[in-house]
Amino acid sequence: MTFQVGDKVIYPNHGLGIVEKVEEKTILGTTCGFFHLRIVANETTVLVPVSNVDGVGLRKAITDEEVERLFSLLSNGKIDNHQNWKGRFKDNSDKMRTGSIYDMADVLKSLTFLSKSKSLSFREKRMLDRAKALIVSEISEVMREKAGEIEDRVDRALERCFMVKARNVARASARKVAKATTAKPAAVAPRRAARAS
Repeated sequence: MTFQVGDKVIYPNHGLGIVEKVEEKTILGTTCGFFHLRIVANETTVLVPVSNVDGVGLRKAITDEEVERLFSLLSNGKIDNHQNWKGRFKDNSDKMRTGSIYDMADVLKSLTFLSKSKSLSFREKRMLDRAKALIVSEISEVMREKAGEIEDRVDRALERCFMVKARNVARASARKVAKATTAKPAAVAPRRAARAS
C-alpha cells in the first residue's frame, strides 16, 4: 500500500499519524524509502520503511461509513469471553498488534465487559485503556469531533452491547427452562399408562 503526503494513517499501538514526507535515505550502503509520520497523540515523528508497511500493519484511517460499521460492532451484543487469563491475554495482544480497528473494538468490548464483573490485571487494564484511546482518537479525527464526545458515544454503544448480551442470555435460559418443562410430561405419561394396565 502506498501513501501520499497528508494521508492520515494508523500505526498499530501508536495510533493516528499523518504522512509528512516520503524520502529516500541511505543506511549502511542500502538506499530505502521512508514515510515520515507525525503521531498525532504525542507529536513524535516515526520513520517507517516503505518496504515494511505491511509488516508493521500501517493502514489508512477508516472512512465515515466505516465509523458507522464500527459503532454497530461495538453495540451488537457479541462478546468474546475467555475464562483463561493466559489465553485471553494472548488473543487480545495479537488483536492489538494487527492494527485493525475492528480487532481493537473486540478487545475493548471483551475487557470492558470483564471489568464489570471482576478487577482486571494491571496489564489488561492498560490494554483496555489503550484500545479505547486508539479507537476514540481515530474516530474523532475522522469525524472531526472532540475526543470527549466520541468517548461518550463509544460508552453508550458499549452499554447497548451489554444490554443486548444480557437480553440474549435471559432468552437462552428461558428457552432452556421451557424445553425442560415441556419434556417432563412426555416422560411421565408412559408410566401412568403402564400402571393402568
